[in-house]
Amino acid sequence: MSRRCELTGKGPMVGNNVSHANNKTRRRFLPNLTETALMSESLGRTFRLKVSTSALRTVDHRGGLDAFLLKAKDADLSTNALKIKKEVVKAQAA
Repeated sequence: MSRRCELTGKGPMVGNNVSHANNKTRRRFLPNLTETALMSESLGRTFRLKVSTSALRTVDHRGGLDAFLLKAKDADLSTNALKIKKEVVKAQAA
């Protein structure tokens, strides 16, 4: 299971642990992911997504999951989120 946000594509970064003696060893900075249920207003149901906490704040700021998906780039979204986006676009067109 990959440690990647399904809405923003945010994943692990790499860097160094630096000791007091200035020894450097490689480490990973993992994103703060939570599995949450997000409600789609136009579809009337919830979706369980693995999302970073910063993406959750952005979803709230933009006015919900539908507004976030309509504004998001397709390259950043996971395949699951892309399917949801297509359903939302279809529901809003009808």
